[in-house]
Amino acid sequence: MRLSILLAALLLANIVHAGERSVTDDTGRTVVVPDKPERIVVMHEPLLGLPLMDLGVLPVGSYGRTDDGKFATTVDFMDTVLDTGLPKPRGIGPFGQIDLEKLRALEPDLIIGTELNLDKVEQLSTVAPVYLQNVSTGKASGFSVEEDLAKVVGREDAFAKRKAAYLNHVAAVRKMLPSDPAGLDYLAVFLTDQLNAVGETSGAVQALEDLGYRRLEPGHGSRPAAQGGSTMLVPLGADAFGRLEPDLLVVMNSYMNDARDETGTRAALDRIMPGWESFLKPAREGRILFLDSAKVMTPTIASAEHALDAIEAWTKR
Repeated sequence: MRLSILLAALLLANIVHAGERSVTDDTGRTVVVPDKPERIVVMHEPLLGLPLMDLGVLPVGSYGRTDDGKFATTVDFMDTVLDTGLPKPRGIGPFGQIDLEKLRALEPDLIIGTELNLDKVEQLSTVAPVYLQNVSTGKASGFSVEEDLAKVVGREDAFAKRKAAYLNHVAAVRKMLPSDPAGLDYLAVFLTDQLNAVGETSGAVQALEDLGYRRLEPGHGSRPAAQGGSTMLVPLGADAFGRLEPDLLVVMNSYMNDARDETGTRAALDRIMPGWESFLKPAREGRILFLDSAKVMTPTIASAEHALDAIEAWTKR
């Protein structure tokens, strides 16, 4: 009798109703999701929420926002990347503590997390279906997260239109470059209290590689590792950094710092490596590009467009 009840429950759990479909998430789990989810909650707004917003899908809730919609960190990426004036998602509890009552009150029909949220699936699944999306370096690159999520939420057409316009922009900027970037390498560096090589998952990286630049690995095939959650950075020693000679050096100040323009980024690099302008060959030869990390580090087409805008302005200097 108990076996029959268990089998019946399992069969019911796998039934796909009209308006739903069964998908496999990036951890190999089978999840039944709505064809067109309307009330999505995301577990990481910059890496999951922003790609959805770029497709025209506004999450109702976001982990890391307060009750009044304020983002928990210094930068609100909705403002810096999208600048749309859209209403902000509601919070579901502070970092480190999910408030299930607040989550239930939002009545989500889909919860989207990263592969790092696997330990929370059982808890979150009591509220709504949970889909886990890879965001880490080595598992995702450029704005592939946005492309993947477009399939999950039924926005493939929106992604295709955004990408087509973006590729036209890439072609236009490539023509403005002083030389053909094919075969040239780049190194993207993110400044905190130290030098860090940037990983693969960002609009900036997508734009650089679509232009034709190739990544200069900071070590013997080493790849950036996840630090501070899902931020993909790998520390670079000053000595090792000083020996690297990429064809294009891209430098970004931390998005936790308000001074993210060229002047502020130069000053931050001065503090870490005094005299860098004298001995770094890319700096001496004018092969250094400064980007605003708060605009270009999300895995979105919008961030890639911001990077292209900055590269276009750089070519005109």
